[in-house]
Amino acid sequence: VHPLWQSPLTIPGGTRQSPINIQWRDSVYDPFLKPLKISYDPTTCLHIWNNGYSFLVEFDDSTDRSIIVGGPLENQYRLKQFHFHWGAINEWGSEHTVDSKFYPAELHLVHWNAVVYPTFEEAVMEGNGLAVIGVFLKLGAQHEGLQTLVDALPAIKHKDAVIEFDVFDPSCLIPSCPDYWTYAGSLTTPPLTESVTWIIKKKPIEVDENQLEAFRMLLFTSDGEEEKRMVDNFRPLQPLMNRTVRSSFQ
Repeated sequence: VHPLWQSPLTIPGGTRQSPINIQWRDSVYDPFLKPLKISYDPTTCLHIWNNGYSFLVEFDDSTDRSIIVGGPLENQYRLKQFHFHWGAINEWGSEHTVDSKFYPAELHLVHWNAVVYPTFEEAVMEGNGLAVIGVFLKLGAQHEGLQTLVDALPAIKHKDAVIEFDVFDPSCLIPSCPDYWTYAGSLTTPPLTESVTWIIKKKPIEVDENQLEAFRMLLFTSDGEEEKRMVDNFRPLQPLMNRTVRSSFQ
């Protein structure tokens, strides 16, 4: 177990924890769900850093230059960062599952409600504070957009390493198919606050074996420490409780 999960959890026994297993047949089609509109400005990309659990690609979120709107959201939300979760092998790695099926990795694009809250830190603590787009990665062809990112990873191999990474458009990592599931959930890393509207894209994107291997070459550990490969950095599935998963498609 990663050290992240060894300390007592800050929110024991919440009723809307994430990730969950999405049961396709139990999800409820909602004809009122709008298409999600994504508008990212590639120049808002700032840097990549290894935070000892995943690697984060962070964005300038001081203005509304990179936002999402529509879908299940009542306000527009600003892009703060994106990161991935992945397994040691291809049989698992995603946080969410669909009909109990794991994907080898899952992308999370984290946005916050800057209409209602003055800072990201405040939004994290509130029920409608965050919106996270989840995208599954499956094994297939090389993903050209992702490769730019993969090429930068050796420079942030160790925990706490940061490099500048400007001009990147993360919309290249989002499948063109508009279909998604949505449900009320939580962050999957501490503080595990129940502040997230999850938007899980139905269609995965394809990446190749070498790209997944590049993720697995990263380390949980700092330079000079005994090397621990960064793999299996996902949270176990949480109970659905009495929540409904809605779908934008029939």
